[in-house]
Amino acid sequence: MEYNHADLFEGVADAIGARLALVCGDRRLTFAQLDEHANRLAHHLEAAGVRPGEHVAVQLYNGVEYAAALLAALKIRAVPINVNYRYVESELLYLYRDSDSVALLYDVEFEDRIAAAAPAAPELRHLIAVGGTPSIPRAVAYDEALLDAPGTRGFPPRSPDDTYIIYTGGTTGMPKGVMWSTERLLLAFWNPMLPRPSRPEDVVAMARDGGPLVMMPVAPLMHGAAQMATWIAWFMGATLVYTRGFDAAAVWRAIERERVNSLTVTGDAMAIPMADELARGGYDASSLLVYVSTGAILSGSVRDRVQRLLPHTVILDRYGSTESGSTAAAVSGSTPEKGLRFAPDVADVTVLDDALQPVEPGSGVIGQVARTGHIARGYYNDPEKTARTFPEVDGRRWLLTGDIATVEKDGSIAVHGRGSQVINTGGEKVFPEEVEAVLKGHPAVYDAVVTGVPDERWGSRVAAVVQPSGEAPSAAELDVHCRRVLSGYKVPRVYAFVAEMQRSPAGKADYRWARRIAEK
Repeated sequence: MEYNHADLFEGVADAIGARLALVCGDRRLTFAQLDEHANRLAHHLEAAGVRPGEHVAVQLYNGVEYAAALLAALKIRAVPINVNYRYVESELLYLYRDSDSVALLYDVEFEDRIAAAAPAAPELRHLIAVGGTPSIPRAVAYDEALLDAPGTRGFPPRSPDDTYIIYTGGTTGMPKGVMWSTERLLLAFWNPMLPRPSRPEDVVAMARDGGPLVMMPVAPLMHGAAQMATWIAWFMGATLVYTRGFDAAAVWRAIERERVNSLTVTGDAMAIPMADELARGGYDASSLLVYVSTGAILSGSVRDRVQRLLPHTVILDRYGSTESGSTAAAVSGSTPEKGLRFAPDVADVTVLDDALQPVEPGSGVIGQVARTGHIARGYYNDPEKTARTFPEVDGRRWLLTGDIATVEKDGSIAVHGRGSQVINTGGEKVFPEEVEAVLKGHPAVYDAVVTGVPDERWGSRVAAVVQPSGEAPSAAELDVHCRRVLSGYKVPRVYAFVAEMQRSPAGKADYRWARRIAEK
């Protein structure tokens, strides 16, 4: 057995095969049943000519087929590639080509876009349609693909160095594929509440001895956080619950029906509509012990509201990235409005200054969060970005996350925001996350995204795109609200009000879109 997700899942399936592994709607599969299902898909991919190291794109909503696709690709040492199901034809074509995908599993409702993009991707030679009969001539229906494939294993040995790729969301540019070895990925995203395994067999033992937990990632599986939450759950021996897409009412119904113990969301964009739905009443959330936000931080006002609605639930903010893994937990009382502070889980997380040297705690020197040790290999098809982001310093390879931060005297890391999003207005730096959190504390603001727009005098002006929670507040009202807690240079000079905020399926802000709206 190796530190390879397919090896480990098979070990868990052998140890606790009768335990429930996955629930999505009315579909319920044990570990043994899911393993058999994934074996059939793996054998089909193999018969279709997919070879070790080749890439299998997955353009699906959450469900059994997505989980099986991840497992099946890894079983034959192929590489799963996550595809954003909101992408239009040009974006799909970019991703198919950039990832060099040779096979694609897709939901039939996306077929028009796929039919337009796939013929221009020369490597893409095998299509599998889920949920209906395909109209693309060369595509095969998922059920037919599995019909004659064996449910047994019989796959060649795997390696802890096998590749796993997660494409980033591309909120500021086109997405990039973050490459990991399966061993480093497993350990970088290891549940910090559990002891680290010293050998692969320890993972299976922990799953076998784990309690009857029920865990639910709310984000779509095309987002890395949901994939990592899936592996964490299975390697704890827990039952995993999905909803096909994000719908707050469906999420709370699933929590009530399946008695979910641990919930994972991605920031305010999911927490706010879920809080609205819970506040309407009628849901039993008494089973919920832990509420985790990862991939995006909860603003203080939203966190406080969730805590009032779930008084007996522990709320946690996790810090990390696709390239670094899960690295730190928010310090009690820290919020984007008051200042974000995180306590690292591991010793190889620090802040490096401009000379790429560790910042002295309490010095006030600003640098960027960095990690060494269990980090990604780099970016697929982008050696230049890899070299910039993963420099070697004094014989150690580092990841520069791009998050601007200082180190407090107690060793906690104070994160100010993403350097790529910082707004330079007259020489002063404004981090959008702080302003967004303050705006969302106004009772008439449902959601907000802050960006910079050109200004002849100051270089950039702070601009806010706001989705009201009812009647839109005036710019003057928001100005007064912001000036209570923000320095004047941080207060938005431009407001654009929208009926609905555009975000990624995982709730990440779309800053390119926000900038276009604010500049109109």
